[in-house]
Amino acid sequence: MSTKKLKIGSSLPHFSLKGIDEKIYSSENFKDKKAIVVIFSCNHCPYVQAYESRIIKLQNNFVNDAAIVAINSNDAEKYPDDSFEMMKKRSDEKQFNFPYLHDEDQSVAKLFDATHTPEVFLFDAERRLAFHGKIDDNWQTPDMVKSSYLRDAVVEVINGEEVSVPETFTIGCTIKWKKQCLLANGGLATL
Repeated sequence: MSTKKLKIGSSLPHFSLKGIDEKIYSSENFKDKKAIVVIFSCNHCPYVQAYESRIIKLQNNFVNDAAIVAINSNDAEKYPDDSFEMMKKRSDEKQFNFPYLHDEDQSVAKLFDATHTPEVFLFDAERRLAFHGKIDDNWQTPDMVKSSYLRDAVVEVINGEEVSVPETFTIGCTIKWKKQCLLANGGLATL
């Protein structure tokens, strides 16, 4: 399944978002890494919760070569568990070892055409999309994983190899979008 806007080989979209540490992170912050993994995430989704430990382990395994960045784009008004304050709490509880960023206006999720949490976008050293999809083939039982799509793709990217499985379908909860209305001039307004 391909994304509408980001195809394999597409450039990393520019983003600049506030992290739970109150610092601003942009797509330029990770120039020294051979790979950047952007994961659309949140707090309340059971799929995300099931993967949190695996994401932490993945960052530990590739700390010198790859940066993982988690982005929460959910509507915090309708889903208070995904508010910025709750993001801080979740990160502290789980001891995230990667930036956890807040996409309050949902513009970055739209740039990526992201639809789910967790949804993964892996970019290589030239910041071209090398992998898009899910983390592995068993969200519920880590011991039963047969295909570690993301881990394998990161290894291939770091080694300068072509990614053997560049796309998978995504699984998880849908991103919780803010309500929008069509304006008289044809534009959209977020309510």
